[in-house]
Amino acid sequence: MQCKELVRGLETTWPRSFAENWDNVGLLAGRADKEIRNVLLALDATDSVVEEAVRRGADLLLTHHPLIFSARKQINDGDFIGRRLIKLLGADICCYAMHTNFDVLSMADAAADRIGLKERRVLDVTFEDGERQEGIGRLGRLPETVSLKVLGEQIKKAFHLESVKIFGEGEQRVSLTAICPGSGKSVIGKSVELGADVLITGDIDHHDGIDGMAMGLCVVDAGHYGLEQIFLPYMEAYLKQEWKELNVWRAGEKNPFWIL
Repeated sequence: MQCKELVRGLETTWPRSFAENWDNVGLLAGRADKEIRNVLLALDATDSVVEEAVRRGADLLLTHHPLIFSARKQINDGDFIGRRLIKLLGADICCYAMHTNFDVLSMADAAADRIGLKERRVLDVTFEDGERQEGIGRLGRLPETVSLKVLGEQIKKAFHLESVKIFGEGEQRVSLTAICPGSGKSVIGKSVELGADVLITGDIDHHDGIDGMAMGLCVVDAGHYGLEQIFLPYMEAYLKQEWKELNVWRAGEKNPFWIL
C-alpha cells in the first residue's frame, strides 16, 4: 500500500486534531506515494533507530515522539536532527509520528489496563463535545486498596521495570489512582484536585515530588520510557491486525539511561 493509505487509516483511528497545539504529528518526512511493506516501530527516532531502519530495509519509521518538534529553516548535516533526516530520506524511508493524539486516545487507557484501573475517567480533559470527553491521563480505582510499596511492586511487574522512584511513605494505603504516561508533572495539580491518592507518571524531579506530597499526593515515577514503551506492543498488534500484508518490527530500543 502507499504511505498515504496507511496514514489515512492511522489518522482515522487517531485523528491529528486530538494532538496538543504545541505538538507535531503526522508524516514528518518522506513521500506520500511511497509503497510501504516494512514498518519499524520505535519510541524515538534516535541515531541507532534510524540506522536500524536503514539496515533492515524499512519503508516507514513509525515513532511515538516526533523527530521534528520545532520549525526548521535548514536541513543539513550540521546537527543531529538534520543528519537523521538526511539518512532517512536518502534511504527513501518515510517518518511518521503519533504523539499526543495517541496519548489522548489510547496510551493512558493502555497503561490503566496494565494495572487494572476501574471506574476510570479522563484525568485532564482536552476535548469535549457534549457526548464525549477525551484528554491526558486517566483516574480510576485500583482493584483493591494496597500500600504504596505494594503498588510500586505491581507497577514494576506490569511494565517490566527494574525500579521505580516513589514519593510517599511505603505503608500508606492508596486506591484512587491517576496515571499519566510520559511527563506528568503538569497533572499533579489536577490529580490533587480530583482527590487522587497517588499519581503514576514519569519525569518527576525533586521539587515536583515534594510539592505533590505536601498537597497529600503520593507519586510513583516509573520513568518516561518506562511507561510509554507500551506504545510498541500496542502498535505492533494493531498494525498486524489491520494490515496483515505489512512486516512490522520493533526497534531494538532500551531505556536511554541506566542507574549504577
